[in-house]
Amino acid sequence: MSSDTDNRWEKKGKPTINLRFYLKLFWTTFTLSMFTFGGGFVIVSLMRKKMVVELGWIDDEEMLDFVTIAQSSPGPIAVNGSLMVGYHLAGIPGALVATLGTILPPMIILTVVSLGYKAVADNPIIAAAFSGMRAVVAAIVLQVSWALFKPLAEKREVLPILLFVLSFLALFVFKVNIMIVMVAVILFSVVHSLILVRKEKHS
Repeated sequence: MSSDTDNRWEKKGKPTINLRFYLKLFWTTFTLSMFTFGGGFVIVSLMRKKMVVELGWIDDEEMLDFVTIAQSSPGPIAVNGSLMVGYHLAGIPGALVATLGTILPPMIILTVVSLGYKAVADNPIIAAAFSGMRAVVAAIVLQVSWALFKPLAEKREVLPILLFVLSFLALFVFKVNIMIVMVAVILFSVVHSLILVRKEKHS
């Protein structure tokens, strides 16, 4: 889908909050969670495609903010992200509906799998299937990473790009603890924002 089409969808704005919306929100998060394998960032990619591109309920900048908050908060990123989107759209009821839709599929699937896990744990076909899925998951994670990074690159925002590069080096080259990197970036961003605000007041 072209960028022009993406922008057209993104301009829809928030939906009308009614029973039909809640049912659609529940069904959307339920199906996303039901057919997502490979962790939270996979569902984030699919959520962006559904919520931003197709439904136009949120835009890319809001999605990036929600992912940042979800990743920085305790708990699974898929649940946190759904909660943020639901709350943004319809407050506490929306958060509850989106969260319920997200957690029900894994609860159902894991309950069923746990009953028959011992029977298939050593099955070579099952092992081969999971091995193939890991490659797909890696590709999806790269795709969503680029989708969230692309707006920064297009706007040529030097500071966020610099923070991205430094964070990447700290995590993957110097093996710094992820919490230390996140806290450092948060503190730097807050200080930088305060400096900009102060400059605007004096200008």
